[in-house]
This record gives sequence, structure tokens and C-alpha cells, in this order.
Amino acid sequence: MTTVAASNNARRISRGFAGAFLLAAIWELSARGFNLPAYVLPSVSSILSGMITDAGKLAAAARFTATEALAGYLLGCVIGIAAAVGVSMVPRTRGVVMSVATAINSVPVVAYSPLVLLWFGIGMTSKIVMVAVAVSFTVFLSTLAGLDRVDRRSVDLVRSFGAGRMAALWRLRLPTALPLIIAGMRVSTVRSVIVAIVTEMLGAHGGLGWVIYQAVLQIDFVQVWAAIIVASAISLCFFGAISFVEQRYIFWK
Repeated sequence: MTTVAASNNARRISRGFAGAFLLAAIWELSARGFNLPAYVLPSVSSILSGMITDAGKLAAAARFTATEALAGYLLGCVIGIAAAVGVSMVPRTRGVVMSVATAINSVPVVAYSPLVLLWFGIGMTSKIVMVAVAVSFTVFLSTLAGLDRVDRRSVDLVRSFGAGRMAALWRLRLPTALPLIIAGMRVSTVRSVIVAIVTEMLGAHGGLGWVIYQAVLQIDFVQVWAAIIVASAISLCFFGAISFVEQRYIFWK
């Protein structure tokens, strides 16, 4: 099974690289063939050249954004899972917690950026808070759905053998819910990077969002695309890391 899984992963990776190469080739030919201006669509070769020229600047910005996204992601996962477990353990709080969570997330999370920047400043803390808010709701819903799918008869059986509520949660409910929990965490990876970048564009000392904002002011659209590609690479690596954990450790799904 391990060999088959490794073979399947290798095929998926090779197809991904082939698709990316084909897209880059079409992009390059279209930009050069139609002589498109840089503000419409710069060529891939010019973007790669710009990435090499500004490698130090982009690397520093990427580290800044990745740190914000990862810290906010971990905080959001902890909050989301803890809230879902709390609601599951105390069902009477479900209506209140769901109402508050839904009300907060009924508005696009970026709308809170001015307030968060005002409260926490334009440093890294405000971006971590924004990412945590965006991630926590998704993880909360997926965790709650996973905990709800546990067969009540299985819980009663475990309790009949003398297991307490916490033992039943740890040994039965959480393992059963893990596939949905990790699915919510996987979806949230891309969202964490997006929210970090958008918040940086509204106010920051660094990061890819700040680079994009500055490049737009300088009408340097090649650098805009270079920062976007670096951000996409971060998102893909983040997504791939969580997917690897899912395939490696959530073997019973």
C-alpha cells in the first residue's frame, strides 16, 4: 500500500509540474505573440528575471508573510478545535456559540482589517489576529461536523466500559472526527496566506502584500506578478504539507 501511495503521489506531482509548465508556455507565447504591455500581462521570462533581480527582497517578504500565516493558522486551529470540543461537551452552549461565530463570519473577514490594524498596529500581530479569525471559523465548523458524526451507540458502549467523558472524547470522538478536522485545516491553509497578504496591503512594515502595494504605486507590474507567484508557492507548500500529514497519519479514513 505504501508503494502504491508513493507511486500515486509521484504521478500527481509530475502532472502538476507538467500542467504548470504548459500554463507557463501558453502564458509566455501569448504575452510575446500579442505583444501585450506589462500592465496587462508581462511575459513569464520577464517575471522570472525580476524575481532573480529582487530575490533578496522577495525572500525577506516571503519569510514575513509565511511567519504571519503560520502563526495565525496555528492559533486559529487551536481556537476552532477548542471551541468545537467545548460546544460538543456542553451542548447547551451550541446555539450561542454558533450564532456569534456565524455573525462574525457573515461579514468578509477583510472588513475587520481597519479595526484590527487600529487595535493591534500595523506590525505582525494584527496579521496573525486576522488570519486566526479567518481560520478558526472553518476549523470550528469542520471539527464540529466531525464530532457530530460519531455514532451515539459507540459512545454509549465506551461509557459502559467505564470510560469518562474525556476518555470517550480522546479515544473515540476525536479519532473519528480527525478526517474532517484535517480537511478543514487543509482548506484553511490557502485562506491563511490570502488574508495575511490582503491585510499587509492595508498596512504593514513588510511582507508580500506590502511588496505588491508598493509595486502598484511604482507601476512595476512585473514585481507585482513576481510577488504573486511567490505567494502562490507558499500556499502550495503549505497545502502540500497538510495533505502529507493527512495521508501519512490519518490512515483510518
